[in-house]
Amino acid sequence: MADATEHGSLQLYRRLLSHVVPYRGIFAGAVVAMAISAAMEASFAALIKDIMDRGLVTPDADFIKLIPWLIVGVILIRSIAGFIGSYCMSWVGRKVVFDLRQLVFDRLIRLPSSYYDDHSSALLVSKLIYDVERTATATTDALTLVTKDAFTAIALIAWMLYLDWKLTLVFFIFAPLITVAVRIASKRFRKTSERIQDSIGSISHVAKEAVIGERIVKTYGGQSFELDNFSKANQRNRRQEMKRAVVSAAMTPSITLMVGLPIAIIISLVIGRSGAGAVTAGMFTSYLATVLLLMSPLKRLAKVNEKIQMGVAAANSVFSLADQPPEIDTGTRTLENVQGRIEYKQVSFQYHRSNLAVLRNLSMMIEPGQTVALVGASGSGKSTITSLLLGFYRPTEGVITIDDIDLRDIRLDSLRQNMAIVAQDTILFDETIRNNIIYGHVGDVSEERLNRAVRAAHVAEFTERLADGLDTYVGEQGLRLSGGQRQRIAIARALFKDPPILIFDEATSSLDAVSERLVKEATEQLLRDRTTLIIAHRLSTIESADRILVLDKGQIVEQGRHQELFEQNGLYTRLYRSQIQEHRLAG
Repeated sequence: MADATEHGSLQLYRRLLSHVVPYRGIFAGAVVAMAISAAMEASFAALIKDIMDRGLVTPDADFIKLIPWLIVGVILIRSIAGFIGSYCMSWVGRKVVFDLRQLVFDRLIRLPSSYYDDHSSALLVSKLIYDVERTATATTDALTLVTKDAFTAIALIAWMLYLDWKLTLVFFIFAPLITVAVRIASKRFRKTSERIQDSIGSISHVAKEAVIGERIVKTYGGQSFELDNFSKANQRNRRQEMKRAVVSAAMTPSITLMVGLPIAIIISLVIGRSGAGAVTAGMFTSYLATVLLLMSPLKRLAKVNEKIQMGVAAANSVFSLADQPPEIDTGTRTLENVQGRIEYKQVSFQYHRSNLAVLRNLSMMIEPGQTVALVGASGSGKSTITSLLLGFYRPTEGVITIDDIDLRDIRLDSLRQNMAIVAQDTILFDETIRNNIIYGHVGDVSEERLNRAVRAAHVAEFTERLADGLDTYVGEQGLRLSGGQRQRIAIARALFKDPPILIFDEATSSLDAVSERLVKEATEQLLRDRTTLIIAHRLSTIESADRILVLDKGQIVEQGRHQELFEQNGLYTRLYRSQIQEHRLAG
């Protein structure tokens, strides 16, 4: 099992490093610069030998004059090479992070709706921001340490072997102990890193819900409840971070001890041999300096595994998202000159985690230019019908057609280019009013077309009073605007797109009388000359619909115009009278 895990980690790390390949030129430059820097480290140790032997023990006047220049030269070359190596490696690392973020975000916006049904949006954002950033520890940081310190250690050990290869072999006797310690720590680092990522996702989720619902939190006095939730998530993160810190903190003294033992043995042997005249003062000093210089890179190399395991755990999270299949698009046909005839033929549907069918053998026909309203209690299947039409889900059974073309044969981009949706929960982006209206438009924007949509949706009613007009920023989720203003912008967005098919999730119950009147007028402009499917919440607003479909438990139980249905004294009549009664009580 452990071997399988290690093999999986190796595969993940190889995949992560494959993202370095496009920048191999810069990476190679960084490696060369770090090799030069490492060589200067060993050169400094070698210089110490000559300084002792030719500068102090047996003075050489010509050499003594060169000493300052030699020292400055070594330091200067080491500094320049170190800067180039670190900068180039950082550049490569940030490019890898950039590419991974692009990859993950591209997949996020192409995932099927069913994936979002099962995963917290905060957790997905955490993967995009936190987990991708952590991969930098396995690319930039780890590769820098491995490359630079490995070269330095190799250069220093080579110098030690040159000075006295027999003494240096003592180091290799203790190497297995260091390997075992690193392997044990690796397993701990991998586990805690994965748990840390999960805990970060929990923190993001709790924080996002509290921020988005801040008015509900304040109104219902939920601060203590939210603080308690956040404290629990924060505490889980702290505990996992401390578990990692324990292993990390134990690594340094453990490696120091394992390296210190052979150093102590080597020094005692060198001193013993110096008494016999086998070792000069310069050689002893240089050997000792080399051993001491070797301590730092060895300790960093021992700890680099922590960074690698953190990066591998993060890469596992990132690639698990990047490998998710995008929404299925089997279509090959492009819609042209759409008339807007929509037909559902014996359509059934159930969500993959539900045992209950939301729609059952539903059949209906919407003729071009018709306005059809869907009515029914919550959970009757109204929203599911529109989600299927937009291609967010596929019917479990049955067929949906547009102009007699099976939806499965239509490319998703072509399907959605011919539709617009005005949702009950108006979605506005933290952008200008202008950019929210023209959202998704490619190419130059016709000001005449934009102004026509703005006027028809009565957006000009309030933008003319704003200092920046259409260039006013709406704030997160459009919170700087009123509900009526947000809804009119959504209607303007649909008018600007001017599609042949419209899905309108009617919701005016929360608006004041003036806003409701303006929204209704804008809606009339929107519905004109296009096939429209309305999800009706207030039945009084759909009395003029060409046809009303009454849904109950995923089936159409009644259909007709308002007066026809009202006279049947069935479910529609009961729903209508119930809403009138509620309206009177509220008034």
